[in-house]
Amino acid sequence: MSNMKVCVLFRPLNSKELSEFSDTVSVQGINSESFIIKDEKEQEFDFSFDRVFYQGSEQADIYEFLALPIVQGAVDAINGTIITYGQTGAGKTYSMEGPSIVDCESKKKGLLQRVVDGLFETIMNSDKPNKYTIKLSMVEIYMEKVRDLFDLSKDNIQIKESKVHGIILNGATEVAISNSAEALQSLSSGIANRAVGETQMNMSSSRSHCLYIFTVHQGPTKDKRTKFGKLILVDLAGSEKVEKTGAEGKILEEAKTINQSLTALGKVINAMTSSSTPGKPTHIPYRDSKLTRILQDALGGYSQTALLCCCSPSPSNSSESLSTLRFGARAKHIKASVHVSCKEDLDNTKDATVCTNANESRERILTKLRERMSAEDVQLLEDLFVLEGIFFDPNSVEEIEAAYKDVTSRTISSLHKAVEELSTVVEKMKRENAALKASLKASEEFCQHQLETRPLCLIL
Repeated sequence: MSNMKVCVLFRPLNSKELSEFSDTVSVQGINSESFIIKDEKEQEFDFSFDRVFYQGSEQADIYEFLALPIVQGAVDAINGTIITYGQTGAGKTYSMEGPSIVDCESKKKGLLQRVVDGLFETIMNSDKPNKYTIKLSMVEIYMEKVRDLFDLSKDNIQIKESKVHGIILNGATEVAISNSAEALQSLSSGIANRAVGETQMNMSSSRSHCLYIFTVHQGPTKDKRTKFGKLILVDLAGSEKVEKTGAEGKILEEAKTINQSLTALGKVINAMTSSSTPGKPTHIPYRDSKLTRILQDALGGYSQTALLCCCSPSPSNSSESLSTLRFGARAKHIKASVHVSCKEDLDNTKDATVCTNANESRERILTKLRERMSAEDVQLLEDLFVLEGIFFDPNSVEEIEAAYKDVTSRTISSLHKAVEELSTVVEKMKRENAALKASLKASEEFCQHQLETRPLCLIL
């Protein structure tokens, strides 16, 4: 087992930072793996990572160290994930896309363009006789909904789990790509649909987490197996402090949702790296957010995963940079045990039992559930499954249980939300009742005063 690869990138100072602190930085490099950073009180902290990319580092160097091994693994049917993480304005999207996804000089190309080129180059240089096909999907997680950036009508894609493919996005558009130019044009159209907004920290701030998903199919091989490798690039929206971004209205609501999902990601990392009682499994809260659910395979050790922590070297952002670095240091302890992904060629498995009809599939699922639950509970779940549009393999007990947990989790979350809303209404009614009582009391005192003083007025 190997640890998650974690690297750090310190971007160049921007104009605002230069105007505030000139060229002063809070980072002192020791070597290519270690450095010292000062917080706002000038206290020093030491950090070590797999590689540190200081100001002025080349995009090509980041790709070759961080991403190239994962690209080569995806062609060999080993799943891989590359994540950029950091505060808003730290250079995550620039590292991923460069200044432009299509019209960009070679030196400034981001990870995305280099990954595309790397996939096709690796396939071209492969000595295996297998046929390769690459498909591309692109989605964003916006306000806790998964949206298809190739088809905006699909604005609430459901997350499913398959025994063969792992976590999948049910119904997400897949575009077949045969060369780099096609891929970049498709990516450009998807990026144009991504949610962005302006804040005081960033003129074009990402308001969503964006996932670029490449699936490399290989085969069928001589033993009638089809191999596939899934490579996911994740450009996370940045964590935000409202007092720095000046967010309000819609931008503020987006910031709250972004911060909540990043908090959920932090909880998953903490749960995975915390020591637990021997023999007692630790609960990993993957289902607390759409982001952590989609990244379950990547974080759970079934994928080659690399994390690029993007930071500002300016003293004005030292608090946020320290938070990012601590997250990276924690993630560095995650273990990975990767394997080759493959499945039997279904065309050559004639006697495989398949459900030919949606109603038959549904009945098989309900029959299995009735063996374990009461009729009322099954009916409730049936209604919830239909409502949520849940689909899974009726032959897989694991997927039935996963679907059950998924619906249960969402139902509990909905109930919690309803309780919170009800509590808010109750508190509001209490305040209104108290105000009404105070007003009534004041009216009674006024009337009493009038009654007491009226006879005197009559005498006079």
